[in-house]
Amino acid sequence: MSGVLASVDQRTKLVGENRLELLMFRLGTRHIFAINVFKVKEVTGVPAMKQMPGSHQNLIGVTVYRGKTIPVIDLRQAIKMRTTAKAYSPENVIITEYNRSVQGFLIGNVLNIVNTSWQEIQPPPKTIGTANYLTAITQINIEGKSEIVEIIDVEKVLADIVEYDTSISADILDKDVVTQFVGRKVLIVDDSGTARKQMKDVLKQLGLNVIECRNGAEALGLLKDWADLGKNVTDELLLMFTDAEMPEMDGYRLTAEIRDDPRLTKLFIALNTSLSGSFNDAMVKKVGCDRFISKFQPDMLVDVVQQRMRELL
Repeated sequence: MSGVLASVDQRTKLVGENRLELLMFRLGTRHIFAINVFKVKEVTGVPAMKQMPGSHQNLIGVTVYRGKTIPVIDLRQAIKMRTTAKAYSPENVIITEYNRSVQGFLIGNVLNIVNTSWQEIQPPPKTIGTANYLTAITQINIEGKSEIVEIIDVEKVLADIVEYDTSISADILDKDVVTQFVGRKVLIVDDSGTARKQMKDVLKQLGLNVIECRNGAEALGLLKDWADLGKNVTDELLLMFTDAEMPEMDGYRLTAEIRDDPRLTKLFIALNTSLSGSFNDAMVKKVGCDRFISKFQPDMLVDVVQQRMRELL
């Protein structure tokens, strides 16, 4: 499997073209699950692990990866899959990097990697409720048969284990700027309900009103509707925060589409993602974002909105 993933670093151009690659696997049933290859550092066999007394129930232990101790999460248990009569024998661990942290996910057998378009990735049906652990679904042709693939909301899995602090450091606040936030609106574009909630909890502390969209296509439709009604989007919004990876249209394509529309082009856009910083720095320049920040850093969110506010004063 390390050979399959060896060329991951050469695939970054896919994201800028609204494309992605999915690593597909099973968790002991016929269900096929996936995560984005860009989050994957390596796939290994099940390593030796040491259990930690008092740790979260979804953490099955810690292991040493490249000289550092990392947690290993039982992904089947974490997404609350029902137990079956058939014994489940984990076969692999996916080593991933999310939000500046490295962790392993215990899984069953790995299938393969597929190249697809974000346009083929759809949000899960709203009728399945908010308690699910899916961020999107798609259909992939596997051995001549169309199969439903469920893409896991890893941020929600991690949020169940690590409680994210949404408090703002007092010394980051610019009192002259903060007083100008009341009544201002910010657009958050993210397919993860967990990520949207965490951002909203931070921004509402500043008196900002938050508008939410679940993907780039939804956000672009909203902005274009406003423009068609004669509204100035920079009057409507202080700025927009967008995730990179989203169903139907990713954040890079969303930004490029906004910059290509004269009615929208002046909107301040901050890319807010759990993907690697060095890669995103290059993509920010390519598509025209104003800022890039890693996810789940309340003070960085505040810094961005204060920066934008200062530009308008």
